[in-house]
Amino acid sequence: HVQLVESGGGSVQTGGSLGLSCAVSGYTYSRPCLGWFRQAPGKEREGVAHIASDGLTTYADSVKGRFTIAKDNTGNILYLEMNNLKPEDTAMYYCAAAVVAKCRFRYLEIWGQGTQVTVS
Repeated sequence: HVQLVESGGGSVQTGGSLGLSCAVSGYTYSRPCLGWFRQAPGKEREGVAHIASDGLTTYADSVKGRFTIAKDNTGNILYLEMNNLKPEDTAMYYCAAAVVAKCRFRYLEIWGQGTQVTVS
């Protein structure tokens, strides 16, 4: 079965940078779609970014130009590089995977346990 394990969260000051990683295992779908979500206390879960099997990336407007999603050549590690962080970026960040042909936030239904990012 698919396992997603996030790491790299922590605390950082406003304007700082942080990198998240997600170790992906058991994910053998032929057209992989991986992404990141976040959820702040009292708020709905928000799609942050996703990357399709052809490398096409999509970002939420709130993070465009500041965050970068990438994966390694094997597809077993997913990254999220976060720059110019703001207090509103504070949230639990989740790695997610989809098993359908279209790479969309709404199809990312397999989740990791999350890693906390705090910006102050």
